[in-house]
Amino acid sequence: MRQQTFFGYRRENGRVGIRNHVAILPVDDISNAACEAVAANVKGTLALPHAYGRLQFGADLELFFRTMIGTGANPNVAACVVIGIEPEWTRKIAGGIAATGKPVADFSIERNGDFKTIEAASRTAMHFLQDASELRREECHVKELYVSAKCGESDTTTGLASCPTVGNVLDALEPLGATMSFGETSELTGAEDICAARAATPEVAAQFLRMFKDYNDFIVSQGADLLGSQPTKGNIRGGLTTIEEKALGNLQKIGRKCRYVGCLEPAEAPKGPGLWFMDTSSAAAEAVTLWAASGAVVHLFPTGQGNIVGNPIEPVIKITGNPHTARTMSEHIDVDISGLLQREYTLDQAGDRLWDMMIRVCNGRLSCAEALGHREFVLTKLYRSA
Repeated sequence: MRQQTFFGYRRENGRVGIRNHVAILPVDDISNAACEAVAANVKGTLALPHAYGRLQFGADLELFFRTMIGTGANPNVAACVVIGIEPEWTRKIAGGIAATGKPVADFSIERNGDFKTIEAASRTAMHFLQDASELRREECHVKELYVSAKCGESDTTTGLASCPTVGNVLDALEPLGATMSFGETSELTGAEDICAARAATPEVAAQFLRMFKDYNDFIVSQGADLLGSQPTKGNIRGGLTTIEEKALGNLQKIGRKCRYVGCLEPAEAPKGPGLWFMDTSSAAAEAVTLWAASGAVVHLFPTGQGNIVGNPIEPVIKITGNPHTARTMSEHIDVDISGLLQREYTLDQAGDRLWDMMIRVCNGRLSCAEALGHREFVLTKLYRSA
């Protein structure tokens, strides 16, 4: 029997998190230094520097706000300090986070300067951190989890072992009422019809195919040759000679039974339980950042050749079925299921191993990426700046 409870943090809006971060969130690239200074002053807080937030517009700006607000609103965040150069965007992001009911404060550097801003923000961050340190975990059911899944540095073992193992876990989570999400639009090339057939309704299938067509039309319009990017050099070295082979393995992550109930824009929060497709890049750090911004609290990451990505907000659990990777990159692998391909155990037993690790990470165990300090926070940008 797989354990169906864990100990998490119940937030003001009822959502459940598995970490208790106090985030120091810069609105823009030129506020990174102030945020990092606050985090240096108040040990245990988490600064999230990034490269954007200035002169963006249109859909790109909407995605930026959705990502920033979603990051601060993630249930793994107990409280958030927002610092920006100008007050308007700073207040907009802080206001969006405040809608969850969690503690948030905003500071703008214009007409205050670094010293004054850093001092005031540090005092607030210290107060938030001390309050967060008194919060206690409580028993929660796995149906309250939001789990995302994406693979990286795939090879032949990914589609044969680690992706099906993730699919086994999602198949078990779905009837319990959990929320789940998969994506990687570009890596479904060649399997898009199969993916569409896994939609819960014809309307959802049509929505997915529109998203896929938009991606494909953009690539064609640029006259781009993606060979070397899709599949990557690592994919090819691992035995995946075409994007179609990669896509068929990638799709194993959604299991044998799950049907996705809706499609999401990047960083968009699911509207209810079940499996959701999110239109994401296949770039690991960008994609996990988008899922964290949509509210996902734990990420399942199959890998073949070995991937080291982490995320500051959402713990990333690495799974591999490649015995060479499990041996040479052992410090990055949370769950070694290479025995599945050697017929030492069944797919259900491999799923048991991953499920057990997921519960342990939800209870507070640091994933390998967390222990190694991998905190890749990478925003997706659609347009050049104004």
